[in-house]
Amino acid sequence: MHGRRAVPVSPLASALFRTEGRMSHAPQTAAKGKLGIWMCTALVVGNMIGSGVFLLPASLAQYGGASLIGWVITSLGAICLALVFARLATLLPHKAGGPYAYIHEGFGDFAGFLIAWGYWIALWAGNAALTVAGVSYLGVFFPQLNDSNFAAGATAIGLIWLVTWINSRGAQSSGRVAIVTTLIKLLPLAGVTVAGLLHLNPDFVVFNPQHKPLAEAIPATMALTLWAFLGLESASVPAGDVDQPERTIPRATVLGTLLAAALYIASTIALQGLMPAATLAASAAPFADAARSLWGEWAYYAVGLGAVISCFGALNGWCLMQGHIPAAAARDRLFPAFFRHENAAGVPIVGLLLSTLLVTILLACKYAGGDSGVQIFEFVILLATATTLLPYAFCAMALLAVMLQRHRQFRPRDWLAPLAFSGGGFVFALWTIFGSGAEVVMWGVLLLLAGLPVYLWQLRENIVKA
Repeated sequence: MHGRRAVPVSPLASALFRTEGRMSHAPQTAAKGKLGIWMCTALVVGNMIGSGVFLLPASLAQYGGASLIGWVITSLGAICLALVFARLATLLPHKAGGPYAYIHEGFGDFAGFLIAWGYWIALWAGNAALTVAGVSYLGVFFPQLNDSNFAAGATAIGLIWLVTWINSRGAQSSGRVAIVTTLIKLLPLAGVTVAGLLHLNPDFVVFNPQHKPLAEAIPATMALTLWAFLGLESASVPAGDVDQPERTIPRATVLGTLLAAALYIASTIALQGLMPAATLAASAAPFADAARSLWGEWAYYAVGLGAVISCFGALNGWCLMQGHIPAAAARDRLFPAFFRHENAAGVPIVGLLLSTLLVTILLACKYAGGDSGVQIFEFVILLATATTLLPYAFCAMALLAVMLQRHRQFRPRDWLAPLAFSGGGFVFALWTIFGSGAEVVMWGVLLLLAGLPVYLWQLRENIVKA
């Protein structure tokens, strides 16, 4: 919103986003060097709509129309969590670090450390997944990347360091890339979706083609669609770089989640109505194949290019976050002090570079081991998902914890909406943790326990300096 007047807030939004004192009605033009409403919304949408949306229609084809039920439930859970983050952003507008900062405020040092540790692992592991996916899509244009692990690995490592360089130049640099890549990625997705809805063949849409029990099919679709919503908290992480965070972060979080949910559901319907379920399930690039059937061979490559840009845009946004999380924890003396160091552009450069170094090591080990792109992608997706689910559950309860700490500020009716969407978000997070399987939970617990020696070392450092 770059006009002179702020966009009016509905009574519902005012109730959800009420903060101490009056809401500011200052212009929404972003201050110099700050992220405005459009950059933050692009960051949320760009981080959620990464590589997954280009592949999910094929994965969901076996469930047919029943997959829409899973999409709707997952979307509702994601919106509940988006409202949790939006409300937390109004209560703690200048707290940088997103989930970590909110959990630290609500539950104290130890919970804050565990979440920061796990969330940081999720960030750089997720970046590895996005890098692998981007290189896989590049294989459409450079087939040698599909035949040589060395070429694929070198390209992946080069890509992650290119994005790191962009982010090292400051929040505005990352924000501009987020806007451009989000617009570019949305155009082919929206084009194929709209055209698919206009040319939809009802005969192709089968509610449950494999006749699986709904009690089994719906949780399975929820597990598949979960990855598509990771990143809804993105606008809250670089809060210190956001213009008017008490207004910008809540609006960007909710708007970005709603836009992504609408596109996910509409695109699933469109592609299921363009191709028979068996054909869609066998497609390695469902959007590109749909574009080719609609407009010809050129469209196949155009959508493939959109997929590459989509991965690059999501990688850019997540790379911005991987430096801010350890820096926020270091400012609270829960991570080593060197994570606080910033470069001339105000970027927490140590966390950014160390995270990218860890991504590089992970990619080098997996590619050198001879794993295929799909195997590497599945491994790091598992690693990232296992360490992202817990912060979501904690944040749903952290909102109520922060409100209890400030209970004198709230009237009884002020608790109704937060109780509803915090409860909904918490149940959704628990359900997705349960539905992700024992192996995911095991990885999550092991990775969290691996951080305990670091916490003890930092505790010792704090005692010595006290």
